Amino acid sequence: MNAPNTDSHPDSPRILALIPAYNEGNRVVPVVNSTKTYLPVLVVDDGSTDETAGCAAAAGATLLRQQPNQGKGAALRAGFQWALDHDYDAVITLDADGQHDPAEIPRFLDLFAQQNPDLIIGERTFAKMPFPRNISNTLGRHLFSWALGQRVNDNQSGYRLLSRRLMAETLKSKEHGFEFEVEMIVTAVRCGYDVVGVPIRTIYAGEISHIKPIPQAVNFFRVVWQTRQAMRHGR
Repeated sequence: MNAPNTDSHPDSPRILALIPAYNEGNRVVPVVNSTKTYLPVLVVDDGSTDETAGCAAAAGATLLRQQPNQGKGAALRAGFQWALDHDYDAVITLDADGQHDPAEIPRFLDLFAQQNPDLIIGERTFAKMPFPRNISNTLGRHLFSWALGQRVNDNQSGYRLLSRRLMAETLKSKEHGFEFEVEMIVTAVRCGYDVVGVPIRTIYAGEISHIKPIPQAVNFFRVVWQTRQAMRHGR
């Protein structure tokens, strides 16, 4: 993999860009090309039936494949395990569909260097989202913040930085879908890890969502309820 060496100093943290991808063959190439300007890139192909794997590899990413399709949570955990096995100190996760601008990676790197938090969440502006996503994300933010007992501005953003120790903790999760990213925040808070946010662009350009609204809503409310119970009883 032809990627930049981010170790400008022997003590600099080794950070990996992790991109889970499912049937994003026509979108993943520009994301990989832009991302590898800043960091080495690992693409986890989550059982795609198109040319995602070949396109990602041709663009210069290290490729990890899982078959069959297992969900974003499972893809992220597979990437976390790979990063831990290869001695990375942190990962930055971003989506393969172009919703996250790789040019904003330095924002995460700078904040990590300054504060060394365990979780940095890229915070979008909900008012700039199309209807009804703006409503669902706003409602989800309030519900989750209530359940957690502290404000989280964007609990569903997939643009994040995770420390090595948080990656290790999330491997215990059994969530396979998008709910894994919500549970990740709970894990960080319960472990007493620092969770901070950084503003990012809100990008919607006609990408095809792999989210199934009704099952996701049911699972999200389940995770909210579990979070509320766990925080009330200190589990």
